[in-house]
Amino acid sequence: MSREIQIEGATIRLGQLLKLAGIVDSGSAVKALLAAQPVSVNGEPETRRGRQLHPGDSVSAGEHQLLLVAADQQARGSRSEPQEAERR
Repeated sequence: MSREIQIEGATIRLGQLLKLAGIVDSGSAVKALLAAQPVSVNGEPETRRGRQLHPGDSVSAGEHQLLLVAADQQARGSRSEPQEAERR
């Protein structure tokens, strides 16, 4: 089962995501993880900690399955669009 990780902005680097998700504690740990075990992005092997990721991408690292979602998408889903009169 995938765990959703909310990201601010349009992109996040693979190393930052692995730290945000709590899989590693530091940048040097990211480098060691990528060297020691297979990590895949959208089903393709990845070894670059600087790989740019976007909402909708999935990342597998060992037993961890991560799905990126935009933080603002979660907020939009919980409220309706403003009516025309409210926009004025």
